[in-house]
Amino acid sequence: MQNDHFDAAQRRRYVHLFFLDGVGLGGADPEINPFVTAHLPHLTSLLGEGWYLTHQPIITERASLVPTDANLEMPNRPQSATGQATILTGRNVPELVGEHYGPKPNPAVQAVISQGTLFHEVVAAGGQAALITPYPQGYFDAVARGKRLFSAVPLAATEAGLDLMTADDLRNGRAVSPGFTGQGWREHLGYSDIPQLSLAEAGQQIAQVARRYQFSFFEHWPSDRAGHRGTLAEAAAHLEMIDGVLGGLLDAWDEQNGLLILTSDHGNIEEKDQRQHTRNPVPTLLVGPNHAQLAAQIHDLRDIAKITRAFLGLPTPAFVL
Repeated sequence: MQNDHFDAAQRRRYVHLFFLDGVGLGGADPEINPFVTAHLPHLTSLLGEGWYLTHQPIITERASLVPTDANLEMPNRPQSATGQATILTGRNVPELVGEHYGPKPNPAVQAVISQGTLFHEVVAAGGQAALITPYPQGYFDAVARGKRLFSAVPLAATEAGLDLMTADDLRNGRAVSPGFTGQGWREHLGYSDIPQLSLAEAGQQIAQVARRYQFSFFEHWPSDRAGHRGTLAEAAAHLEMIDGVLGGLLDAWDEQNGLLILTSDHGNIEEKDQRQHTRNPVPTLLVGPNHAQLAAQIHDLRDIAKITRAFLGLPTPAFVL
């Protein structure tokens, strides 16, 4: 049952989760870790030199970075479906289903997601929530034909009764492409009328769209693909692209009212000497009010939902207790 948890003051507060698939904190070898050679001026300005090698939290005036455990006391390599479900529920989903599982949710992971996520909780409290990553018509057609399965994040959004963003949302500035600029939609998907953005403009648009919701989620999955495929140099270039977007996002961010959370589900791109997920910690970056106090509560992926609830004043669901 929906209620009106969000009064006028609470409605000014909002959380945006900028999700990077497959990004961990690795070692210092420039022949393995693309972070070492990538030029990342915005993140370096925010966090200091060598931030990507840290094993301890970094706290600056503007931001906090916490190395975050994605293994969740389970063996083997973390996987996308259970990692993303853990982020969105605050539950140890690999433990609940008996294994790290992915990339797409199996019935056990689907069942956990259907019991409730941050999307559900915000909507039930009378707030606005959205997955601001759009999908082309071919994606919806393939799902309808049973040829494609939802991954954990769109499944969570639809289970909460939310509509997924479409090409029309992208065209009209209500969504941002997972590739940021919209160029892929124009060149590979046949949407010639999609506006093409610079990296900074894409980041600024994410910030603008996030203000419309109490909770929003942007999903950048190509970072995991850059870990599984391609060269070390291509991975470094991919990280530089992300940094360019974050420059625009940080410039436009409302640090008085909005909590920006950047995190990932598992490592991958930081070890280009192999093509599998890693057991490395993932970076969780916080920008916004009380970021240092919130960062002190983060140890593993379950804590992303915990600090989101704390910031928005949402109760902890019974299934988490």
